[in-house]
Amino acid sequence: MNTTTNMIEIIEFNEDSKNFIKTLNYEWLEKYFRVETGDIIALSNPKEQIIEKGGFIYYVKLNNKIVATVSLLKKTDAIFEIGKMAVTEKAQGHKIGSLLVEHCLTVAKQKKIRKLILYSNTKLETALHLYRKYGFVETPLEEGLYERANIKMEKYLSD
Repeated sequence: MNTTTNMIEIIEFNEDSKNFIKTLNYEWLEKYFRVETGDIIALSNPKEQIIEKGGFIYYVKLNNKIVATVSLLKKTDAIFEIGKMAVTEKAQGHKIGSLLVEHCLTVAKQKKIRKLILYSNTKLETALHLYRKYGFVETPLEEGLYERANIKMEKYLSD
């Protein structure tokens, strides 16, 4: 019997990994939508645009190779956006999306964040199913943040 165990670990943003957020996000954006001006700015300068503004960036390593990313983007002290989430196509099927959402929820609770929001598109059915599974509910979408977004979801966190 030949079984292989996949080693999965979550790491924080560092200078060596800074380009992966751009590569991973461009892959799915170009497949389903298009890269918007805001994406170019944030993904080209993740340290300045996300980390230095009080946010967080995480990566998932599958067998020592970075295959996914997610960010917690600071909106206010109490509200953060789950954004810039991407799993490379080659790594799908390993429940990495669930792992990323769970990690964001854990970090949010540790940091006393009161509410998480996210923006998506209704054609991304797998992603929406994942968010609903973790208790995110649809809320009114404000205009103009992301061209591709046609749904906004939120989850209030308890202590």
